[in-house]
Amino acid sequence: MKTALSSYVAIDFETADYPADSACAVGLVRVENGRIVRRESRLIRPPRPVFAFTYIHGIAWEDVKDERSFGEVWPELSGIFEGVEFIAAHNAPFDRGVLRACCTAAGIEPPTLPFKCTVQVARKRWSIHPTRLDNVCKVLGIPLKHHDAASDAEACARILIAAGGV
Repeated sequence: MKTALSSYVAIDFETADYPADSACAVGLVRVENGRIVRRESRLIRPPRPVFAFTYIHGIAWEDVKDERSFGEVWPELSGIFEGVEFIAAHNAPFDRGVLRACCTAAGIEPPTLPFKCTVQVARKRWSIHPTRLDNVCKVLGIPLKHHDAASDAEACARILIAAGGV
């Protein structure tokens, strides 16, 4: 287990449609020694103008059609991972899959850092059920604008901070 002195990046993606390469927003929050030290978020133009999940996150093709693609955005964001021990995500298999799919589609090597899942942390540390992000945040008193990539990533970071970085 990592201590509160660890450094990590919490990540959250919003996707446009069902394939994992359809990121339309990303939020990244870097934590060092139990403190948030950097926040980044971007809208992303996905590879297709098909939006199946606008009803969840409110992002539509019109919002991102003039944004840069993942391959164009990622190089300016990837430095946030420099020197961190792991990547955190709420429901980590989803965000890990989106990151890998987007990197693969863009011809970019994905980060090789391990992922820590705050769903698992919330269950193990506090026995929280259900473990949807909005529910965990409500129990822990963490502010959240759910399905906003920046807010979701910060909430994930704050869950680990509350758990002592474990």
